[in-house]
Amino acid sequence: MVVAAPQTRAAEFREVLTRRIFVADGAMGTVLYAKGAFINRCYDELNLSLPALVRDVHQEYIKAGAEILETNTFGANRKRLAAFGFADKVRVINKAAVRIAREAARDQAFVAGCVGPLGVRLEPLGPTSLEEARAVFREQIDALVEAGIDLLVFETFQSLPEVREAIHAARESAGDDIVVVAQVSIEDDGTLMGGASTEDFTRALDELPVDVIGLNCSSGPRVMLETLEKMVSYTKKPLSAMPNAGLPATIEGRHIYLCSPEYMATYARRFLQAGARIVGGCCGTTAYHIKEIRNEVRSVQPEQVHRPDIAQPEARPKSVVKTPVAEKSRLGAKLAAGEFVSFVEILPPRGINASNEIDGAKLAKAAGIDCINVPDGPRASARLSAQATCQLIQEQAGIEAVLHFCCRDRNILGIQSELLGAHAVGIRNLICITGDPPRMGVYPDATAVFDVDSIGLTNIANNLNHGLDLAGNPIGSQTALLIGVGANPGALNQEEELQRFEWKVKAGAEYVVTQPVFDLELLERFLKSTKSYGIPVIAGIWPLTSFRNAEFMVNELRVPVPESYMERMRQADSGEAACAEGVAIAREMVQQVRHLVAGVQLSAPFGRYQMAVDVAEAIGSRD
Repeated sequence: MVVAAPQTRAAEFREVLTRRIFVADGAMGTVLYAKGAFINRCYDELNLSLPALVRDVHQEYIKAGAEILETNTFGANRKRLAAFGFADKVRVINKAAVRIAREAARDQAFVAGCVGPLGVRLEPLGPTSLEEARAVFREQIDALVEAGIDLLVFETFQSLPEVREAIHAARESAGDDIVVVAQVSIEDDGTLMGGASTEDFTRALDELPVDVIGLNCSSGPRVMLETLEKMVSYTKKPLSAMPNAGLPATIEGRHIYLCSPEYMATYARRFLQAGARIVGGCCGTTAYHIKEIRNEVRSVQPEQVHRPDIAQPEARPKSVVKTPVAEKSRLGAKLAAGEFVSFVEILPPRGINASNEIDGAKLAKAAGIDCINVPDGPRASARLSAQATCQLIQEQAGIEAVLHFCCRDRNILGIQSELLGAHAVGIRNLICITGDPPRMGVYPDATAVFDVDSIGLTNIANNLNHGLDLAGNPIGSQTALLIGVGANPGALNQEEELQRFEWKVKAGAEYVVTQPVFDLELLERFLKSTKSYGIPVIAGIWPLTSFRNAEFMVNELRVPVPESYMERMRQADSGEAACAEGVAIAREMVQQVRHLVAGVQLSAPFGRYQMAVDVAEAIGSRD
């Protein structure tokens, strides 16, 4: 006699899903708040401090007819818990949540491990890499799986790359056995926050190793229904729908969701008619809503829903091939040919009169300098815009400009607009930087944006070079921006600096300009560490103007200056002698790095352009 192997909970869930509809539970946070949990508490930690309160919520949903209970772990990942001081409690919080849900469910419902977004920005918009994100998800999912969940529900994701990392973490943790439900939260027009259309995100989810795809949260059931009806044309996978109870209204200081249980139940029927196999609720829904939804589901089950054939994707142009470096600008052509290049840095004027800066650019051009490098709000100062200065220099001095572009003052919309504008007016060379914070300048109370850092900015510029906006949508044309980035060979944390350098190259950097270099050994070490990336390195050279200037470099800018150079500046007995010694040191540095790097960037301290030209004489014959 052959005895059948016991059916796993995953297999049981998948089998039942083919026969009938599942009703999931509703909101956890809404009900905890209604029961008196303060809004500023860590609701995931309540699994440890107030388990009975969490259990009560689960039991109310069981009594209402819920067949899937989601654990109280939406924010129980290391990143979100760290904000409350509970980063070291990821494992115990998630395991406690599963235990509480299992006690409430008994054998009446499946227990789903709830996983939400990390609450931090991922590359290219933030410093958290995709690899790190996957590791954080894996830590939480490992704990949920070990505690004995029946399935995983990813919910309220607005970023496809982030939900993709979460799903891969789930498969790494539990293999193919675990059931995975992947849900995103849409905007009012049915797109994701980054701009991905219903078709795009549905097809992307359909290709991932998940059992069910769907929608949750959002602004309410109407928009969700309209989007769900479109999704069925792009996937054969079962769908889920768990809307908010509309948008919240503030009444006497409390957030109240206005969609009635009866209204939500009416839409539950429509979700089923559109093809949903799992229905439930999100923010604002309570056991009363779930009870009405459950009654509605019973009245229509089981009805076979006709699903249209999956539409073939239209042939839409996406990424286009970038313009070769050599064709982007004269600077690009020289870098591609391996010719030694030279910049002179000229700051924008504090007012609207740029005649001194234009004269300095003309002087540099006459001396054979290749480009003028224009910083963007250096030291958080208010000056003529760097882009306008670049335009004036190119038009009136006849020398190519390099535009510093920083993230401090612009959101991601402004960044894309201004990069397009820079290209349109003939500026082709960039250096992408994060930017100095306002507290460093004379307006310490000014606000800063920092939607992205220099890595994210590099990604944006690279996307535009491919004819795409940040969300990957075609823009109808492409830019040809030569993308440079900054690096600091003397950074105190070299490991972090090299990691960021790698990310910048992966994001699309095509050359790098270093901070001022005085220590040849540090530069050689940096060049050795970055040689494998294969992009040109341009060394920053700064002619010191005084011993005090040298001290400023060391103590405030954290630029290492060898003691021998410090002593030479200390011995200078006049301002003129100090400037001459600073030029001599800078000329020595140019000669030492001449055959190590692709070029030099020469600073003109305090608008002393002749000092930069004097240093440039040390470059010697051009290749």
